[in-house]
Amino acid sequence: MSGRCTGPACDSVDRVIELNQLTKHYGSVLAVNGLTFTVRPGQVTGFLGPNGAGKSTTLRMLLGLNTPTSGTAVIDGRPFREFGTGLRHVGALLDANDVHKGRTANAHLAALACSNGLPRRRVQEVLEMVGLGEAGRRRIGGFSLGMRQRLGIAAALLGDPPVLLFDEPVNGLDPEGIRWARELFRRLAGEGRTVFVSSHLMSEMANTADHLIVIGGGRLIADEPVGDFAARAANAGVTVRTPDPDALAEVLRNVGASVLAESQGTLSVTGLTAARINELAFTHRVMVHEVTAHGGSLEDAFMQLTADSVQYRAGDPR
Repeated sequence: MSGRCTGPACDSVDRVIELNQLTKHYGSVLAVNGLTFTVRPGQVTGFLGPNGAGKSTTLRMLLGLNTPTSGTAVIDGRPFREFGTGLRHVGALLDANDVHKGRTANAHLAALACSNGLPRRRVQEVLEMVGLGEAGRRRIGGFSLGMRQRLGIAAALLGDPPVLLFDEPVNGLDPEGIRWARELFRRLAGEGRTVFVSSHLMSEMANTADHLIVIGGGRLIADEPVGDFAARAANAGVTVRTPDPDALAEVLRNVGASVLAESQGTLSVTGLTAARINELAFTHRVMVHEVTAHGGSLEDAFMQLTADSVQYRAGDPR
């Protein structure tokens, strides 16, 4: 990696992931229910949902490992199976434990390089990139979970692909490793790649993702920027100071916001993001002195919006 997408496929694809009415039945169980969304390059897109929401099944269908009951999942307008040397186009980490534990890290990556027509030098390059440069000759069976996660990320990067998919990539990583992964994903997106990361760690998605796809019960719940999603939390709000509170309150209420006058010139607003309030004030020529978002978090919004989709709800610990 040299600060941009340099792989053979990078200049020939638009790197867009597209799902259209993607559906998967397992007998009477509807695992994925008519998912339609687009994942674009240049940003980290988080893929969120409760356990059993259908995230892993969706990724497996995108990679051609599971066959959809109906609908389509394509990359650059083509199913994954139509890409000849897959790792040059799409890199993926689905399960860090799904490796031959009797092999060394070098042997594992060398086999992938050979089968995808990649130069052997890439093996050491990606091992160095993920911090395993000194562990290449060790057998994978002796690796910790965090080391296997790093090895899985190395495998995804092997072909220098323009599209990258990661399923729970920071499980088992220590705090330094989590921070490293976060910076890696953001750098890859900054190089113009499509980076799609499935995770259940809300705090990590808040720090990493630019955009969110949220599903529950196999259905799409949200497809929007992280800030907009967090603003959906019931306790989210924005404090606005303006010399013309009556005019601004009318503008905001007309688009569905809840507005409460707290003191002279100060409004408490719920239902709109700070950015949207600024846009409306500018459009309607109402001066504002301060617009401050407060309360509400990604976790709050996620828990509220996916409450009906939780499969295994524990009882009150009291």
